[in-house]
Amino acid sequence: MGLRALLDLPAPAKLNLFLHVVGRRADGYHLLQSPFVLIDWADALHLERRDDGRLQRHDLSAALPPDDLCLRAARALQQASGTRLGVDLSIDKRVPWGAGLGGGSSDAATTLLGLNRLWGLAWPRARLLALAATLGADVPFFVGGHNAFVEGIGERLTPIVLPVAWYAVVKPAAPLSTAAIFSSPLVERSPEADIVAGFLADAIAPGAVADGWTRKLLDGLGRNDLQAAAEDRCDEVAQAAVWLQARYGNSRMTGSGSAVFARAGTGDQPLAAFPTEALPKGWVGRMCRSMARHPLADWAG
Repeated sequence: MGLRALLDLPAPAKLNLFLHVVGRRADGYHLLQSPFVLIDWADALHLERRDDGRLQRHDLSAALPPDDLCLRAARALQQASGTRLGVDLSIDKRVPWGAGLGGGSSDAATTLLGLNRLWGLAWPRARLLALAATLGADVPFFVGGHNAFVEGIGERLTPIVLPVAWYAVVKPAAPLSTAAIFSSPLVERSPEADIVAGFLADAIAPGAVADGWTRKLLDGLGRNDLQAAAEDRCDEVAQAAVWLQARYGNSRMTGSGSAVFARAGTGDQPLAAFPTEALPKGWVGRMCRSMARHPLADWAG
């Protein structure tokens, strides 16, 4: 009969340690270069098999849009595989939306990985990656299973190895629209990005990053070329950056949302505890630890 349910599947968030805009395609999509790192702030998904082919989503916390990315991922996999099975998909949403943390994309990736097992499809990772690329720019990264240097519009992944590190992450009350940020005339462009790509070509051993490159990443190499545009649209982004800078000596926006993070050390404990009691009203935040690989990395070959 096969599996009936898969419960408590993690969908971890990500940080962009830097985000360089390096060009724009004829169709308007921006070309990026960014190291993506997984963190332990995660949503939880529960998948229960249906034999009638129906796809049903149940929101256990925050209410999601009627046809969210998880349902679209399930529908795409169902249609592409030809399976007659369906799913009851329950989502405990813990990662804030509109934050640039990739929560929706991660949920979609966990949906693909989970249904690949629940429905007994046994698709290889390469096939899941091709489907993930049709759903959204960040979805392939989470399906890939490892921290990665991401290029293009998100489809080109080079696995990288980074030491486990701590990051203080703050999400102000206001969300940000990705489309609104990328359409801003304040989006910057990094002339040094091609140099970064060249360094990667020389520095990456199979599946690893050279020590010098690792130190540069942890020391705050690069910038987020979308941050000026985000701060122009949302004062709280700048306020969050100042808030973290005062406590950890550094800060940077992640992705194209309103969340900001600060490096807070490596090792078993962060350099300083997260001051939850000092968060302004309406803000959420926590101390996050990076992850070496996705918890479901082995669920696709």
